[in-house]
Amino acid sequence: MLQRLRVCSRQTASRAFSQQAGAAANIEPTAPVRVRFAPSPTGMLHLGGLRTALFNYLLARRYGGEFILRIEDTDQARLVPGAAEGIVQTLEWAGLNFDEGPGKGPDKYFQSQRSDIYRKHAQELLDRGAAYRCFCSTSRLEALRTEQTAQGRAPAYDRHCAHLSSRQIDEKLRAGERHTVRMRAPSAEDSDSGRFYDIVHRAMDFRGPAGFDDAVLLKSDGQPTYHLANVVDDHLMRITHVLRGEEWLMSTPKHRALFTAFGWPAPQYAHLPLLMNPDGSKLSKRNDDGPVQRYIADGYLPESLVNYTALLGWHPDTPQELFTLRQLEQSFSLAGLSRSKSVVSRERLDWLNRQHLRAALADPDKSAGLIQQARAEVAAASGLETASVRPETVATALHLAGDRLTFTKDLYNAVPFMFGDPALDTTAAEQALILVPHELHISILNALEHALASEVSESWIGFAKSVAAAAQVPTKHVMMMLRFALTGERFGPKIPELLDALPVDSIKRRIQRAKTEIESR
Repeated sequence: MLQRLRVCSRQTASRAFSQQAGAAANIEPTAPVRVRFAPSPTGMLHLGGLRTALFNYLLARRYGGEFILRIEDTDQARLVPGAAEGIVQTLEWAGLNFDEGPGKGPDKYFQSQRSDIYRKHAQELLDRGAAYRCFCSTSRLEALRTEQTAQGRAPAYDRHCAHLSSRQIDEKLRAGERHTVRMRAPSAEDSDSGRFYDIVHRAMDFRGPAGFDDAVLLKSDGQPTYHLANVVDDHLMRITHVLRGEEWLMSTPKHRALFTAFGWPAPQYAHLPLLMNPDGSKLSKRNDDGPVQRYIADGYLPESLVNYTALLGWHPDTPQELFTLRQLEQSFSLAGLSRSKSVVSRERLDWLNRQHLRAALADPDKSAGLIQQARAEVAAASGLETASVRPETVATALHLAGDRLTFTKDLYNAVPFMFGDPALDTTAAEQALILVPHELHISILNALEHALASEVSESWIGFAKSVAAAAQVPTKHVMMMLRFALTGERFGPKIPELLDALPVDSIKRRIQRAKTEIESR
């Protein structure tokens, strides 16, 4: 029966491969899709994991269908308490709402809750002759691996237990011998599973020994390995497309072989290239730029991190770089997926965060929350009581900082003079002051003070020019003395915007302080 299955499946696979390869230009779905993100809860969600989740989510939203979150926690020894909850919270933070998953949907979405299902399907493979029980000890397997490595061969199981008779197997089972269940992999010349079409990498051919070892499906404790649980769940959950990291590309022949052994159609695969550090090394959870939680703690907005992550391996068909999540949902395509590895760069992300921050501050639905967040951050940075930091002042300061502000947490350091009179005895203040001849300092400040004694009826530019004319000095000197008095810095916002942002009584007080400071020297 197994041989008939192989012959039939080989013909089917060849036809499917030819059809898929011939349809390379038409890889976009034509019917609703079901996709899944299936992380292992072994730590914080990695940027690569967020990208995988995002691309699956966007495919579901772009073409209609469901996005499923499945927690692959079969490796109990590596579980990190709270990691699964952290993954859910991170996806929610990013706005990637799943249609089915923990706490939502008709199924069980933790693989640790589905052990009976996997054992049932492993037994089905045993009954079909597509799998067998392996009673080899750990010491024998280690010795085999050492010997093969010493001979320059790739480690692979030698099928020592593949030909045990039913009587031998029964005797071992009655004796309580520990055992695993292994798949009976296709032979090296069988092309059914090793030849397939990948949406990203196109035509793949793994025919030969690579990828065809007899993988363990059930461990000796009765728990499934990734290979069995992954395939069974993808079938039972009716997954149509599998978008995952390219580290799983070499395992795809095994998974396709299992689909064939069960007599199930395999989903379409898209293996996403690795994310890289600027030095060319692989981005990992141990890198500072790896965990998503690090980006959240650094103050990046979800809109900017999602936008940035989407551009790591996907190219829109327009020059557009700035995307909202809704725009990504409408623009995403499988044809835009790239085979090239993507380098993670904070510089580009920072630029995106500045753009999304500016857009959020202009959106009444988002600005109130950002103002309250910045208010608390200003209080923490300045030592002021939160109650004394007025929301209106924070809103004005955010507008004044403009594109120079990457994070709301940097607001106080960007424009500290918005939350109190500036220090005038600093190096920065001195650098502003030395740009104006010393003998003009007091005369310009006197002229400013006199001009502000009456209501200013002209623009601030006109005001500065009038003061310059009255004091018989260049306008640029008036502007610099204003900057010195109002901010204590050489560089900063444009003077007209600064004068608009500060109350007139504060401007008058600061000019008087500047006079006192200079006269005391």
